[in-house]
Order: sequence, then C-alpha cells, then structure tokens
Amino acid sequence: MKDLNRLKVVLCERKKTSKWLAEELEKNPTTISKWCTNKIQPDLPTLGKIAELLDVDIRDLIQSSK
Repeated sequence: MKDLNRLKVVLCERKKTSKWLAEELEKNPTTISKWCTNKIQPDLPTLGKIAELLDVDIRDLIQSSK
C-alpha cells in the first residue's frame, strides 16, 4: 500500500508518541500504530482532530501525490 499519511513523521517532529496520541484520542494504541505504518487510515474528522492536537495544518499530515 502506498504511504498516504505522514503521521509518524509529524509525531516525531512534535516530540510526541503514538501512546500520547492514543490517550488524547481515546483510541487503542494498536489503531494508532496501524495509522503510523499506513496499514489503515484515520477518517477525515479524526485526521482533523490529530492536526489540532499536534498544532499543524491537516495538509501536513497527508502525503503529497505529486
């Protein structure tokens, strides 16, 4: 599967962990791990919440198709 999101990179840039994100979103850490490895993708409302928590533009979380 093609990498669709940059969540793992942005978490690292913001010095946050996937465990922290799981707690903030009240999600299972396994779900966050699957998002970070691009096995599954978060839905758009969740992606918006992630962007808000990480204080980034939602576009920063999505891999460019160019």
